[in-house]
Amino acid sequence: MNTNEKTVALVSLGCDKNTVDSEKILFSVKNAGFSITSNLSEANIIILNTCAFILDAQQESIDSILNAEQYKTNGVCEKILVCGCLVARNGADLVKEIPSIDRIVNINEYDKMPEIICKLYDDDSFNVCESSIAGRILSTPQHYAYVKIADGCDNFCTYCTIPKIRGRFRSRTIEDIVGECKNLVRDGVKELIIVAQDVTRYGIDLYGEYKIVELISTLSEIEGVKWIRLHYCYPELISDELINLVATNDKVCKYFDIPLQHVANNVLKKMNRKSTYESICKLIEKIKSQTEKIAIRSSFIVGFPDETEQDFEQLKNFVVEYKLDNVGVFQYSREEGTPAFSMPNQVSSKVKKQRQKEIYQAQQNVVKENNRAMVGQVITAVCDDIEGDKAILRSEYNSPNVDTVIISEAIDGIKQGQFYKVEIIGFTDYDLVGVIKGENV
Repeated sequence: MNTNEKTVALVSLGCDKNTVDSEKILFSVKNAGFSITSNLSEANIIILNTCAFILDAQQESIDSILNAEQYKTNGVCEKILVCGCLVARNGADLVKEIPSIDRIVNINEYDKMPEIICKLYDDDSFNVCESSIAGRILSTPQHYAYVKIADGCDNFCTYCTIPKIRGRFRSRTIEDIVGECKNLVRDGVKELIIVAQDVTRYGIDLYGEYKIVELISTLSEIEGVKWIRLHYCYPELISDELINLVATNDKVCKYFDIPLQHVANNVLKKMNRKSTYESICKLIEKIKSQTEKIAIRSSFIVGFPDETEQDFEQLKNFVVEYKLDNVGVFQYSREEGTPAFSMPNQVSSKVKKQRQKEIYQAQQNVVKENNRAMVGQVITAVCDDIEGDKAILRSEYNSPNVDTVIISEAIDGIKQGQFYKVEIIGFTDYDLVGVIKGENV
């Protein structure tokens, strides 16, 4: 087989950590001589990096595999490979249920993807992977990239399948991460978004102590880095030292993504979360008390087993009172293999849907209030995209694709990935409206 004659497409599903894996797979495949396409109809080989965190994600992954199967039936696609969390969760059953899958690829085999493909074609002449080159083909805009600093999780929340799927928490070395980030910045990346299932736990397994502050401080010394953003900080491990770093380091975004999941002590205990309502309130107040504004994003689960109306009202009141900048709300998904699956007093779908709606409504009012307070301010923002005559910008207080954006008239010369001074002049139901006042250097 001549690899130059084969074209590969990759479908990446799920979280930002999966995105990083997909980008590395694409690089290794291209480095081996394969052509890359984003059009499935042009691909001889389709790779699907799946998600299996909740039932909806599993179904989306299966639907994507079946969609790839159609291209194989039509004669364009020759091989289908499936990797990611769905494989880790029930890979053996996948092949039985969807025989068109030519190979499932385990998480620890990603660096061998080109070799695996060649073997599917009975080609033993594969040489490139023997001296594998680490790299990425970014699927994000060129000015920002996700950097995965660890895999797996040690928190063992009772609703979550991640420890079973991805294993125990495993940190990368500081040297390895810094090397990757230097390469990304050299290639034009200006914002490093640091991701792991729990970035605050970083380093404890390798160094015997938490090293997230040291890591971020080291990354901030890289010339050319404009912003460093943290995803996801678990509340019980956010130290005063980390808060101070976020508040005072000019390169670290004034932003915390803290997946609280709930605030009622009854629910938190059954979730096996280490926080309490009291400790959560104290943490949020401490972050908000800093001289510099620090935006807070969080996510919550409604309808967890035995969540009472009182528990839910406490959560809703917390959202109203503490006015977090951005909030995601998810209905509890009952996952087999988790302790919560067999808990009594499961909440009905109808109630979960209603509770989700009520939290979103409460947060919508908070967002309007927060946005109103931004009117008149001049802030630094990066242009993420240009859509017709509109520029879509984002400040350090907002992460890509999940938070509010700033919409401005696309003035002549504005460029994606460039930073600007923007005056906030108004807001829509959710997003801010701004006027670009000039380039920020």
